Amino acid sequence: MISTEAPLKLTRNEGLKETKPLLDGTIAQTLADESAEKFSEDDYEFLKFHGIYQQDDRDKRKQGKYYMLMVRTKFPGGALSAAQYMACDQLATQYANNTLRITTRQDFQFHGIIKSNLRQTMKSLNEALVTTIAACGDVERNVMAPPTPATSPLVDHVLQEARRLSDALAPKTPAYASIWLDGQEIDLGPEANANFVDPLYGKTYLPRKFKTAFAIPPLNDVDIFTNDLGFIVIAENGKLLGYNLVAGGGLGMSHGNAQTFPRLADVVGFLNPEKLEVFAKAVLSVHRDFGDRTNRKHARLKYVLAERGVDWFRAEVEQRTGIKFGPARPFEFTRQGDLLGWRQQTNGNFFLGLFVENGRIRDVEGYQLKTGLRRVIERFQPEVRLTASQNILLVNIRPEQRADIKQLLSEHGVSVHNTFSRTRLASMACPALPTCGLALAESERTLPELLTRVEGLLTELGLEEEELIVRMTGCPNGCARPYVAEIGLVGTAYGRYNLHLGGDRQGERLNKLYRENLDERAILAELEGWLSRFKSERKAGEGFGDFAMREVKFI
Repeated sequence: MISTEAPLKLTRNEGLKETKPLLDGTIAQTLADESAEKFSEDDYEFLKFHGIYQQDDRDKRKQGKYYMLMVRTKFPGGALSAAQYMACDQLATQYANNTLRITTRQDFQFHGIIKSNLRQTMKSLNEALVTTIAACGDVERNVMAPPTPATSPLVDHVLQEARRLSDALAPKTPAYASIWLDGQEIDLGPEANANFVDPLYGKTYLPRKFKTAFAIPPLNDVDIFTNDLGFIVIAENGKLLGYNLVAGGGLGMSHGNAQTFPRLADVVGFLNPEKLEVFAKAVLSVHRDFGDRTNRKHARLKYVLAERGVDWFRAEVEQRTGIKFGPARPFEFTRQGDLLGWRQQTNGNFFLGLFVENGRIRDVEGYQLKTGLRRVIERFQPEVRLTASQNILLVNIRPEQRADIKQLLSEHGVSVHNTFSRTRLASMACPALPTCGLALAESERTLPELLTRVEGLLTELGLEEEELIVRMTGCPNGCARPYVAEIGLVGTAYGRYNLHLGGDRQGERLNKLYRENLDERAILAELEGWLSRFKSERKAGEGFGDFAMREVKFI
């Protein structure tokens, strides 16, 4: 029987990728055209694959659109050398807005770069051996890994595996080098695009982004279950036995669209360590071949698993690898978040974990974090690691250096003791306004003051030592992972947020929607009532998220 149904229409992005699989667009021509104030709508999409977002300053829209670029690095496992950090610090000062922003995927973002400075920014990053390719786009994003060298002797090994996997899953287009680096002239004309097929991704890459992470129990410091693909380290007596593979996580959604929802990854099975790359490529290829290319809001791998099931997925991956999963091995996570302050590493040296509010490294009056970090890193040359909770670790510090580092930071108003409330230390926010074009509400600029009021409530109730995991985003895409927080605030309109409650401290449970479209006063009123009940009705050792999940009547 011949079907009379019309084929589903592919998204505009699919057509762009098929026409220009080199991902070059007209980026080079626009860079050369000094009269062009911005890149075209097509190039807006291609730029993402190069680690660049074209944005405009939304604070200035009443006077017209002021275009600028955001550039995102790619540091597998969040690890970079002292020299790389210094290069990033200098570029932030010279070409961006004099801040470095740590992302929730262990990268840096540079905000406020103008078009005339873009090529030099990219060239300087690459000269410092920092890449931005595939930091955005419909490809594997930055591969995350545990940054904390105090938790396991396997941390450095896992970081190496993250780097190796990042290289293996990177797109192979020569356009990146041709456009941004000197001395690599190649033909990127129509014939080159017609003939190019990426060996892993094909001509049209993935339906949407793909995120991978490693985690080492018992610390879930990367929120492993929020990733498309995750590898949970299974070890015995400090020896790596293999990984439990998890798949199908992702938090982005759209308000009022039931087709979209946050989802935690399923545990699929166990694999031997030498098969890591084979399985990673197989999982990515399932997304490539079965992801929805007709609706970008429904295009993540999580929807494939939600609709086809984990048993189907397991069989599909096994068929593509020719290898059977073993039964998943037991593991236990006890908490999410970072280890801050001075901590001894497994090799006898120390690392210093410093809180960076909402990931923004900058100088303000009385708290010159950017300058203090620059001086410490320049003088003592520690390895730098960025965390998934937007904090920074200075690694491999010798015991005799600790006092001088403490003094130098203190001269810039920065305490090695991270003298903030436990709730503030556990908080996160996305950038939102004025730079993000998707933001419906404030986030980074609003959360600090909101937390001050929450801290006041906790003090009034005698709960000032309590840790509440609070995360805020300016839209439902969930870049700060609000849907696994004990208290999640998701922007719906300017000054209004959906209030989610009930995540756990291990990052293993989604919270639930409690109230919609609340302003700050209503949010605080709701929290005051529930925190009062929490104080009097909690069970021994119970966290606020567990209490909320037990007592709150959700929408």
